[in-house]
Amino acid sequence: MTHRAHLRSLQTIVPDTELVQDDVRDVFAAQPDLGRLAKRIVSASFNGSGIDTRYTVLGELTHEASDSPDFFDSASGLLLSPGTKTRNELYVREATKLFVEAARRAIDADPELGAADITHVITVSCTGFHAPGPDYAIVRALDLADSVQRYHLGFMGCYASMPALRAAAQFCEADPEAVVLVVSVELCTLHLRSSEDPDMIVASSLFADGAAAGLVTARPHPAGAPALVLEGFHTALATDGERDMAWTIGDEGFEMILSTAVPQIIGDSIQTALRPLFTESDDLAAAFDDGTIGEQVAHWAIHPGGRSILDKVQERLHLSDEQLHPARDVLRTCGNMSSATVLFVLQSILAGAADGERVAAMAFGPGLTAESALMTVVASGER
Repeated sequence: MTHRAHLRSLQTIVPDTELVQDDVRDVFAAQPDLGRLAKRIVSASFNGSGIDTRYTVLGELTHEASDSPDFFDSASGLLLSPGTKTRNELYVREATKLFVEAARRAIDADPELGAADITHVITVSCTGFHAPGPDYAIVRALDLADSVQRYHLGFMGCYASMPALRAAAQFCEADPEAVVLVVSVELCTLHLRSSEDPDMIVASSLFADGAAAGLVTARPHPAGAPALVLEGFHTALATDGERDMAWTIGDEGFEMILSTAVPQIIGDSIQTALRPLFTESDDLAAAFDDGTIGEQVAHWAIHPGGRSILDKVQERLHLSDEQLHPARDVLRTCGNMSSATVLFVLQSILAGAADGERVAAMAFGPGLTAESALMTVVASGER
């Protein structure tokens, strides 16, 4: 019997340092280099973000004094501007820990699979670079076989976990015995800084750190271990948006371009971007065309790039508040953790979904690129 590739043992991690959104807003608004207009934009962006808390690897941001601060001087209240080298060195140290720990938790959480079963490792990150990279660190730290095939998806942005899952599913279709470990880690807060640029201010109000990992395999699925069958994927590019969402490298860290036009661009293009995902099923295609797709697909794992993006998606797809709750709750409690975020939303959905229910997932990133996937919940055994 042939089984479809499925995502199981999904685990998530946030760093220890919690940031309260109102406190971070006050720090950014108090920077002496900001003019009156920029201060108003800071207040509006932070207050309207839909975020209460988020997490960072930067212990300096907790107002605890540091003898040699790089990012925040708690004595003066000044945000500092370390160079890209300093930021990336911290990424190498802290991201590696999270990559290894998230991978370890995913393997430990599986009732049947262990380190010896892993055949492929796919790592995902856009907030730092180094070689040998996190894929290598995972293999060494968890004593995986040297022959494990390793792949890293780097600098793709917030949607990158979706092509990682798609590649993992393709590996499993080619080899039914394959077990693919997918790990995403993003340390977005390493690149936040004080700025009068509205795009930078919006980014500073949204981005956070987090990690997620899971196993993808077509091996028989054990009873009692919830999983998501990976039914199909689709990639779409918006007609407009290349200049509205981008990720570049500067002398003082990576620089996010996230214009206020992004929610409208997503709203205008989401129908075209999503429809091909449902065309293989007559009932889903018809429901999508007549605006009742929310009645056929119970759960929606929308990447919470920001509150206004979720508002626009909900409006255009006629989704209920309950269907958007997992995405809004991840945004509220953890912020936008770039590529890891949609995996947090999927984990939240999986915790409360029933066997056989459908899940549509969608994430957005530079380009403007929209990656989507259709999944089915397996809550009670193999499918």
